[in-house]
Amino acid sequence: MSTTLPSVAAEMTAWRHDLHAHPEFGFELTRTAAFVADKLRSFGFDEVVEGVGRVGVVGTLRRGSAGRAIALRADMDALRIEEQGDCPHRSRNRGLMHACGHDGHTAMLLGAAKILAAEGGFDGTLRFLFQPAEEWGRGALAMLEDGLLERFPFAEIYGLHNWPGLEVGRLASRVGPLMAAEDIFEIVVRGRGAHAARPHQSRDALVTACAIVTALQTVVSRTLDPGDTAVVSATELLTDGTRNVLPATARIRGDCRSFSPEVSRAIEEAMRRIVEGVAAAHGCAAELSYSREFVPLVNHAAATRAAVEAAQAVFGDDGVDPDCAPITASEDFARFLEHVPGCFVFLGNGTDSLPLHNAAFDFNDDALGYGARFHVEVARRRLPVSGAE
Repeated sequence: MSTTLPSVAAEMTAWRHDLHAHPEFGFELTRTAAFVADKLRSFGFDEVVEGVGRVGVVGTLRRGSAGRAIALRADMDALRIEEQGDCPHRSRNRGLMHACGHDGHTAMLLGAAKILAAEGGFDGTLRFLFQPAEEWGRGALAMLEDGLLERFPFAEIYGLHNWPGLEVGRLASRVGPLMAAEDIFEIVVRGRGAHAARPHQSRDALVTACAIVTALQTVVSRTLDPGDTAVVSATELLTDGTRNVLPATARIRGDCRSFSPEVSRAIEEAMRRIVEGVAAAHGCAAELSYSREFVPLVNHAAATRAAVEAAQAVFGDDGVDPDCAPITASEDFARFLEHVPGCFVFLGNGTDSLPLHNAAFDFNDDALGYGARFHVEVARRRLPVSGAE
């Protein structure tokens, strides 16, 4: 594949460990973005622009004379989780860790950048996008609002995410919906507080909130078409009560997952009906705040076929699942796909990998070379040198 890959593999591991040890959250990626920009400049990139979407980095590499451009993207941000693992490169930043493998994603794309800068093998323009705030669901939108497509135009975009449970050396994707939208909600129940020994004097916000949580379980089972995939999860219940005080106020927070705007709207409508009706039945009032944070990730057909073909060249036919099942997790890459054709794929992180967002998760370094090779293969196939296959 590449004469430089063995040495780059060692460098990718070192980069990944450094990034893992110094995680940063959201848009607070000062060190991480500088690290990425310095590496790209050291590779001899034609242009490296920092501060795109506040702290995003865009590197541009040009070869040949073709005017076509494509983009390869990696996310850089960590999570607000205190690391529990004992690896030598454990997080040095208290309360922050790379529990989703974005350190690996960044290292793989840097590895591909170094190979392509050194060897070329493509004709056109490559944009390397290093995105902030993916976990927050704000980074892609920030880059787009900062004029990404006008300042650094490209015709297609490709990205990947490591996937626990999938063997290292394997890749999976599909045409159409791959990852779900995420909507978040907060329900505020307002009743009347009272002494715990005098419940008849109250309008118990806690009992009302519990009834609402139970009733929300019917949104999917009794409102949506059984053929639609959706999840409604209440994840927090907070009150202003105490041991001997019945609460006057309760807050319910949670999220919803779906694959289409129509299903998202149906969920919201059902929730409003349930929240208002159950609260009234208990003599309380309730308000629902509902916002859409992540849009569904929908892969484009032609780009997905191209990504699968590139993957088969790297992983072999048996190492690629071209029609995997969609999942209900969400991904900020979806914002780019609303504007430009592209494809997102899952890269195996090992069958014994801990789950994403686990406090002891660590990206599998054995996957680094596969991810870099995939990026390189996509670049060369989508921007072929004249006469090349």
